[in-house]
Amino acid sequence: MRLLMVVLALVFVLLQARLWVSNGGLREVWRLEAEVRDLKQGTAAAEERARTELGMIHTDETFYQIAPETLPAER
Repeated sequence: MRLLMVVLALVFVLLQARLWVSNGGLREVWRLEAEVRDLKQGTAAAEERARTELGMIHTDETFYQIAPETLPAER
């Protein structure tokens, strides 16, 4: 009986550590909640996502794309 209680307590501690510390744990949930809150409250978060993920720009801005130099093919 005592061994069973120790094993159960150990399993509980391991599950709690995984919940609090792992990449998919509570920190990730809180980050996602904050991101949703930012997107609902104003346009700054949506503008930032449009710029970084979709490459969008304002109408009064100029977009410069720097392409890598292409080397001539060897003969």
